[in-house]
Amino acid sequence: MTPVQLFLLGRTLMKIGEEALPEPASPADAARRGGTRAALVVLSDVLGHQGTSVSEIAARTGLPQSQVSGAVARLKETGSLVAAPDPADGRRQLIRTAPEVSERVAEVRTARIDGALSAALGTDDPETLRTVGEALDVLARHLTPEAAGNLRS
Repeated sequence: MTPVQLFLLGRTLMKIGEEALPEPASPADAARRGGTRAALVVLSDVLGHQGTSVSEIAARTGLPQSQVSGAVARLKETGSLVAAPDPADGRRQLIRTAPEVSERVAEVRTARIDGALSAALGTDDPETLRTVGEALDVLARHLTPEAAGNLRS
C-alpha cells in the first residue's frame, strides 16, 4: 500500500464514520453537526494527550486554533470534555476527557456502522460486511488514537 492509498482509505473511513454517527436529538445540536470532523479530531487528540491546551491541540492536529476552540466548546457542552485552569498559568485551560459519560457520548459509543458500511460498499451481503467489519476491528485494535500520537513529536 502506498501513502496515497492509505490517505484515501483514511478519508473513506472518516466519511463512513461520519455517516454512521447518530443524528443529534436536539435541533441546536444538529445545527452544530457541521463541526463533527473537527470535534472528532480534537477528541481523538485529547484521548492521547490528557491535560492539554487548545494551542497544543492545534499544533498537533494542524487545525486552526479557532476551529479547535470551537470544537472544544462543543465537546464541553456535550459533556465529552472538561477543562480546568493550568496551575502554572491561570489564564490557560487544560483539557481532558470528562470522568463521566454523557447521554450523547453513550449514544455515539453504541452506534453501529452497519448501514453506512453497507451503503459505502454498495452491498448488504452478510459475508462481505462481516469480512470488512473484522478487518476494521483489527485495524481499530492496533491503530488507536494513542498510536497516531506516536507520529507527532
